[in-house]
Amino acid sequence: MKVNKEELLKKVRLLGFPLLETEERVDANTTLAEVVKSEELRLWEGFPILLLNSAENGLFDYNEVKKHLISAEQKNLNYLLLMSMILYENLGLEFLWVKEIKRQIPFSKEVFSKKLKEFKKELQFKFGATLISAIRLINIFQNYLQSKEKTFEETLSQKEELSLEYALSQIFSPRQKEILLKKLNGEVLSKTEKEYFSRTIRKKVAALSNEKLHQLAKNLSRTK
Repeated sequence: MKVNKEELLKKVRLLGFPLLETEERVDANTTLAEVVKSEELRLWEGFPILLLNSAENGLFDYNEVKKHLISAEQKNLNYLLLMSMILYENLGLEFLWVKEIKRQIPFSKEVFSKKLKEFKKELQFKFGATLISAIRLINIFQNYLQSKEKTFEETLSQKEELSLEYALSQIFSPRQKEILLKKLNGEVLSKTEKEYFSRTIRKKVAALSNEKLHQLAKNLSRTK
């Protein structure tokens, strides 16, 4: 059956990024099988990322992927899995599920060691007539990890901002919070705002900086 590339690319995008961040579900094993069938080099270069996301989320099943492939395609699957194992090893990455995959694919430790040496020395991974650049594999994978880390940091930052916004709302009125944030951001306050800050807001800020008050708040938050 001919692969619908547009539909496959959509599935790959969903599988190539954190699955919990999308409401759409994707069958990881079917998608991986379709990637193998596609024989698209750029998709094969992204196979280690797709495998990582599938396995880390408990969605990868070697035998289920094989069910969708004929004999020649199963051979390509095994080599793509081997390539992924070698890439992880080369980057010093360890995953619990890697050992099980190594046990399932039909390659000896000697073959793995040989391919790993070729990967490091010749900067390529070769199987059949297919030649995949080790440098491109590494760059694609590392760029993905960096973007994932950046997204995680941005999410944490947004959560911290929301947490601060909520805390301020519990203590200060909307107008007081507005003036306080202007002060914190170094914005110029009007004469009225300066007077209000000095007369009212500063007293609350001073109270919040009291260490005994901090400790009291912590103790109270732990009580049921």
